[in-house]
Amino acid sequence: MRIDEIFYSIQGEGTRRGRPCAFVRLTGCPLRCVWCDTSYAFSGGSEMGITEVLEALVPYPTRLVCVTGGEPLAQASVHELMESLLEQGYTVLLETSGALDIRGVDPRVHRIVDLKAPGSGEEARNLWSNLDALGPGDELKIVLADRGDYEWAKSRLLEHRLERRVAAVLLSPVHGVLDAATLAAWILEDGLPVSLQQQEHKLLWPGVERGV
Repeated sequence: MRIDEIFYSIQGEGTRRGRPCAFVRLTGCPLRCVWCDTSYAFSGGSEMGITEVLEALVPYPTRLVCVTGGEPLAQASVHELMESLLEQGYTVLLETSGALDIRGVDPRVHRIVDLKAPGSGEEARNLWSNLDALGPGDELKIVLADRGDYEWAKSRLLEHRLERRVAAVLLSPVHGVLDAATLAAWILEDGLPVSLQQQEHKLLWPGVERGV
């Protein structure tokens, strides 16, 4: 498989944010979200076997691994990688765009699935059947650029009762575009059953793209 980077940092998103975590970032993504902050992973990287990836993780003092991208599900071998990580005793998180089918993912993996709001430019790529595959160990993330995105997310939340399908629905403001306090005020006004999240790694290491 083609790997962009493997690193150790603080998990910046989701219900496990703040925890030490090893990251395996796969190269390549079929989407081009307007606000993407990992466009460097669209191409390049290095070919690595599963054994090499496992060996690269050994020095890191954590049993939490996040498989991310790019879009990791775009590489078929990611399934074997995640299963190998599980067999090694890791807790495995998968961050995925929501554009590819998640039903083939090992049920022991905690899936963090995006819904693409209109401001992403990729709303049409949402695979809505993924909602029926979500379970109580999964999380759903919606990145918001403006009030229009928020109203779209609120409508989808109510239409599909998203908070009943997953461990958490995460609303995340585009860093540097939508003020987190403004988003917080909207959530409070509407009393939405969601979690506001900021990208902790960007607050801890501003301006640093890789390795965080």
